[in-house]
Amino acid sequence: MDVAEIETGRDLISLIEKGHTSIFTRFYTSYFQKLILASDRYINDIHTAEEIVQDIFLKIWEFPENMAEVKSVKSYLYRSVINASINFANRQKVLEQHHLKLASEFSDEYLTDIDEENEMIIILRNEIDKLPAQCKKVFKLSRFENYKYKEIAAELDISEKTVENHIGNALKVLRSRFLDDITLNKKGKSYLMMMSLYLY
Repeated sequence: MDVAEIETGRDLISLIEKGHTSIFTRFYTSYFQKLILASDRYINDIHTAEEIVQDIFLKIWEFPENMAEVKSVKSYLYRSVINASINFANRQKVLEQHHLKLASEFSDEYLTDIDEENEMIIILRNEIDKLPAQCKKVFKLSRFENYKYKEIAAELDISEKTVENHIGNALKVLRSRFLDDITLNKKGKSYLMMMSLYLY
């Protein structure tokens, strides 16, 4: 069985019962980062998010029979992770009321949007990591830490003009990567949101 063929709970049960640990590991890896991002939306703690996701997969591996009626593994994973994250956040008393309302009403479309957005974030981060070291530092400070050019220049002991050049070069590379990729251009609103946040 290939990872792409794991769609229902019974697919997973069959996989686990047959002891296909290597396939289960690839299945786990294919969702791990995206589910962490989904969890972190609610708890704002990446390490706890990792623990929540790991716990969900551990329960699936130990008690696969609970998956018997699951028709969509993807939806099940997102719902389980989000619910576990909400429960954690409630215990920590840090979840805002509108998040509670949103989470109680999430639909399959909402879960699909989250999945696509998280996929885009992972792709973008991977592309940023391929930039030259100094260029990558400058771009991350600008887009992820919201530093102004003057602040980046002071932080890295370079001129503002050099900061501007690094940002320009990074945007040129990233725009080329994303705008020229037909597959990515089919991603819809999640793709457009990522473009507007980081590439302009």
